[in-house]
Amino acid sequence: MYAKIVVPLDGSSLAEAVLDHVRALAACMGSEIVLLSVLGYPHYDYLITDPEMAASLRASLETDACAYLSAVAARLQADGLKVSAEVITVSGPVADAIIDFAKEKHAELIAMSTHGRTGPARWFLGSVADRVVRGAGMPVLMVRPVKR
Repeated sequence: MYAKIVVPLDGSSLAEAVLDHVRALAACMGSEIVLLSVLGYPHYDYLITDPEMAASLRASLETDACAYLSAVAARLQADGLKVSAEVITVSGPVADAIIDFAKEKHAELIAMSTHGRTGPARWFLGSVADRVVRGAGMPVLMVRPVKR
């Protein structure tokens, strides 16, 4: 049913709360898991006047994201799951990038955690998860992490 599952991760333990659910689904259905890290266009680019320094900082962020996704992928692969990982950099909304990526990869499910913001924090910061649910045009599994 879900041959390919896209899992956006931002490096936080909250985002990783979805992994147990994805692991179970993929194991049952033989799904491929595609881990995704979306690096938004950095706001500091406007503050750093040295182009080499800005490029170095962007490269460092991308390297860190690749290393993080590789570590997560290795943990899932140790369970015998088929996993790939990609890091993309976008200048537009992260939610749109997630949706476009999932469509480009012919995914059948997007699985992600919600940070569970409510009230003014949600109004101010918005909700990538909410925007993905509303715009995906495909099933989206949302997991709210359990606060400990």
